[in-house]
Amino acid sequence: MRSRIPVILLACGSFNPTTNMHMRLFELARDHLHQTGRYQVIEGIMSPVSDNYGKKGLVSARHRVAMAKLALETSDWIRVDPWESEQDTWTETVKVLRVRSHQVLSYSIAWVWASCPKLQFNLLYSREAVPNLTDQVILLWSCTAPTEVSTAFLPELKLLCGADFLQTFKTPNLWKEEDIKEIVEKFGLVCISRAGSDPSQFIQESDLLSKFQHNIFLVREWIQNEISATQIRSALCRGLSVKYLIPDSVIAYIAQHNVYTAESERSNEGQLLQPLRLQNTAINL
Repeated sequence: MRSRIPVILLACGSFNPTTNMHMRLFELARDHLHQTGRYQVIEGIMSPVSDNYGKKGLVSARHRVAMAKLALETSDWIRVDPWESEQDTWTETVKVLRVRSHQVLSYSIAWVWASCPKLQFNLLYSREAVPNLTDQVILLWSCTAPTEVSTAFLPELKLLCGADFLQTFKTPNLWKEEDIKEIVEKFGLVCISRAGSDPSQFIQESDLLSKFQHNIFLVREWIQNEISATQIRSALCRGLSVKYLIPDSVIAYIAQHNVYTAESERSNEGQLLQPLRLQNTAINL
């Protein structure tokens, strides 16, 4: 039986706050990839954006990372990576993928080095076993002989997103064409569609996306769930209940730290997103 290709799912976004729908994206993507018979999802990663992204209503990364960690306490395979949120400036999604890909490759090289003397093996890396690694990543591998270790069995890193994210590819000056090409060609997308969206049509209308559509996985949410972080923030500011829309632990954190207020919703009001500001600066040079 052919071994499945290990996959790591990476989702970049505001997570302002982390909702049940954000976590559902990971579950839906994992189910879909497993059902192909080709892939085995070994990890999911949430990567909250930096404060300098400039999105209206974006609260401090300190709060967003803390809420994401609380939301994921019940998950045994999804975790939060604070690296992107800790950067002094906004980081392009493709650069976040490159950093994560480099880390995955480092784990794989260490794995091959440690495992080649063995014919059959399973190796678990953890902070206790390899103290110098900053992440706890499980890489489950098996082979019959060292010579069979090849790039075909290296973990693949794929960007997980919603259909609305895919639509941003056509927003003028928001994305560089070469970045989109690198994402869909080198990494791949797993896109979860919402009610009323048709990502397949959008892909067909794009020469670039249609060229690499073999590396874009479209997943339809079989139970429609339109939970929006924007709507949740609006409800919180009006004093309305958001129970069962976000985890109780996140609701408690928001109340304890008074995270979402009318004032916080006005943050970055009237400002362009950082990628648009950078593009405008480049044009005016």
